[in-house]
Amino acid sequence: MKARLPQGYGGGGASNLQQIARQAQKLQEQMAQTTQELEEKEYTASSGGDAVRATVTGKMEVKSVEIKPEVVDPEDVEMLSDLILAAVNEALRSAANDKTEQMEKISGGLNVPGFF
Repeated sequence: MKARLPQGYGGGGASNLQQIARQAQKLQEQMAQTTQELEEKEYTASSGGDAVRATVTGKMEVKSVEIKPEVVDPEDVEMLSDLILAAVNEALRSAANDKTEQMEKISGGLNVPGFF
């Protein structure tokens, strides 16, 4: 006696595999394009009531740090350092969050190792 698969199962093995491979390739191309677009974007954040502004790229590189002259106090360099760190870290978080959101939109929340 032969076992039979329910209708709709089996029979399309090779064509189903090719379709999955095409979908995976399309997904990979979309992710590569989105990654390139995100790397070209800039993210700016500020701290200390806009006393320090930091701009980073989507490649997670610091592009600029702007400091208002009135916050430069030779007696309190530590405060200025803290403001710079806060602004840079917030800008980097914005870039990372944007990348995560964009990739989740493409993948539908699917976590595929090696894609991002």
